[in-house]
Amino acid sequence: MDTPAAQPLTDAEINRLIDGEVHGAERDALQQRLLGDANGRERLAQWQRQRNAIRQLHAGVLQEPVPHPLQEAADRVGDAKARVSNWWRWGGIAAGIVLAFGVGRLSNQEWPAGRVLQGAPLATLPAFARDAAVAHAVYSPEKRHPVEVGAGEQDHLVQWLSRRTGKSLKVPRLDPLGYELVGGRLLPGDAGARAQFMFQNAQGVRITLYLGALAPSDPTGAGQETAFRFTEGGPVPGFYWVDQGFGYALSGPLSRDALLSLAETVYQQL
Repeated sequence: MDTPAAQPLTDAEINRLIDGEVHGAERDALQQRLLGDANGRERLAQWQRQRNAIRQLHAGVLQEPVPHPLQEAADRVGDAKARVSNWWRWGGIAAGIVLAFGVGRLSNQEWPAGRVLQGAPLATLPAFARDAAVAHAVYSPEKRHPVEVGAGEQDHLVQWLSRRTGKSLKVPRLDPLGYELVGGRLLPGDAGARAQFMFQNAQGVRITLYLGALAPSDPTGAGQETAFRFTEGGPVPGFYWVDQGFGYALSGPLSRDALLSLAETVYQQL
């Protein structure tokens, strides 16, 4: 029997139950509230079925060996992260001051002229930008499973990723520049879920838009707006920027100018 006094569970609390992020007394309390929340039980069951279906769909991929080039890229990123950790331990305060003076505020309409900053090697990139580049390198070569949800289910994809990232998302239209949506997927991040949208042109070249909330401690520039920053030091070149505490990164095997044109188009639509 439902308990009328029970406070309905929020989407975030249901997601935490599904993802196994709560334990002990907190988990018991949520489950007790769930007894009095019929709508919450229905949502939990529906999302659990969706999660299991997605896992089953990609079960075969989990058994496939990691391609050698991607394994090498992952190893290089791991080494770079270790170097960055040491660098921030000894020089992070000074670097943070330099970064604070290096980033710029944006107008509400467009990037100020000359606000595109120069590239940086992988070892000095913030975690968000490195994660975006590695995610592109891992998923863009996939032939069978490049995305979790295809472009044919765009409405569902956007609703799902918006709910998980905590932000109302839109898929930018890049077809005027020759790129059609392939689909998207959910990825983990330091400050919660992150999303990746993948696009492809007629020649089969793929680009990815990676986005998500930034942790307050993230030196990318959480909580403020930054200019486009270009990097070619990782597995793939790209531009990344921050807008109202949310990070965005556009990655692809293209020239700096081509990526900048795409990044500007994305920014104008988000």
